[in-house]
Amino acid sequence: MLRRPAAEPDSDARRSGDEAALFREAAAGAVPLRDARGFVPPRKKPPLRGRPAEAGGASSTTAGAAADDPEGAGLRELDRRTRRRLRRGEIPVEARLDLHGLRASEAERAVARFIASATAGGRRCVLVVHGRGLNSPDGNAVLKEGIGSWLTQGAAHRQVLAFCPALPRDGGEGALYVLLRRAGKV
Repeated sequence: MLRRPAAEPDSDARRSGDEAALFREAAAGAVPLRDARGFVPPRKKPPLRGRPAEAGGASSTTAGAAADDPEGAGLRELDRRTRRRLRRGEIPVEARLDLHGLRASEAERAVARFIASATAGGRRCVLVVHGRGLNSPDGNAVLKEGIGSWLTQGAAHRQVLAFCPALPRDGGEGALYVLLRRAGKV
């Protein structure tokens, strides 16, 4: 069995003879990690921004923020368990709408009709496939850019509780899980 050569202590440790004291001094400002796995994963996305918790709509600042960054809008007003279940795709999708091939104005009307119909039918979680815009002229993902504002400010906003990007199995970056308010809560 090969042994690693012992690391030579630095000159300060040699002089003081107390490596533990040097370590304590170097780690004086360290804070223990709280994660049970022993590490904190890097953040992949900016903090969530969404509609305020009060029923009936959004202020101009939060609505604009949600339209600019549709991923995760409204998730803050959900309890942690529901939020986690929505992000993980664990809430059963009860209806789907595919917007491929529609113009923006047609897609916006289709989303409003679909959300209204799903809410009236007692659906709780739906999937809206908007696509990633790969075949769009000039590479502009028009539907992907518009879907956030349609769900937070458009005709459907009163029925939408929250939405977030779908898992790859359901369309990934080209689709959203949309959690709807219960029919009597609109």
